[in-house]
Amino acid sequence: MVAVQTSDLRTGGSALPNGKAKIPIVKFKAVSKVYGTGYTEVKALYNVDLNIHEGEFAPIMGPSGSGKSTCLNLIGCLDSPTSGSYQFRGVEVGNLNRNQRALLRRNYLGFVFQGYNLLKRTSAFENVVMPLVYRGFNRSERTTMALKALSAVGLKGREHHTPAKLSGGEQQRVAIARAIVTHPKLLLADEPTGNLDSRTSVEIMELLLRLNRQDQITIVMVTHEPDMADYASRTIHFLDGQITNANLFEKTLL
Repeated sequence: MVAVQTSDLRTGGSALPNGKAKIPIVKFKAVSKVYGTGYTEVKALYNVDLNIHEGEFAPIMGPSGSGKSTCLNLIGCLDSPTSGSYQFRGVEVGNLNRNQRALLRRNYLGFVFQGYNLLKRTSAFENVVMPLVYRGFNRSERTTMALKALSAVGLKGREHHTPAKLSGGEQQRVAIARAIVTHPKLLLADEPTGNLDSRTSVEIMELLLRLNRQDQITIVMVTHEPDMADYASRTIHFLDGQITNANLFEKTLL
């Protein structure tokens, strides 16, 4: 296996005049993912080519079992392709060992899940500050960064509330604050509005759109809801493990 330093990921491509990277932040080339063998074999993804450029907001849609969640898990290094190439900012992820993939997730990726995944007995502040502890920031830095992230998602004054004292929308805002507190290059959101009512869903989508446009966070989001996908720059449709739509031009780069 080729040794790749995490510093290599910090120099994944020089910048264009508009600030976009020449190299896609995510590049799939003929990526397949197969589960099981023989009669139990399931091709979750088959020969997928996909580019995601920095600054994009790209929803992934498709029916259950179409491969969209598998795609998100591969991008997030939560799983590995059976075959094909996955490059993150020009670095071949298949050449990274387990520890290096963990560093990639920790230093470059943020995750938001449908179920929030908050620690129930700890405050919003404590939930958000946790990734900073793993990153080695001192107490003063952690406090400043966590409070700033909570303020950015509209939770100033709610920092010391536990999840039980927060609404579903507020809990999702805490989850987003936790995901962005380390300033990730890429935010992966799995059905972030799936448990929310329509009004709160709109609020969360407007928040994600602001993070994308103002803070230049690249976002890839799995969703079943077409009206949520309408907020984004383009939509990637999956069916039976393959991308089916041809609307894959980078509108955000025009």
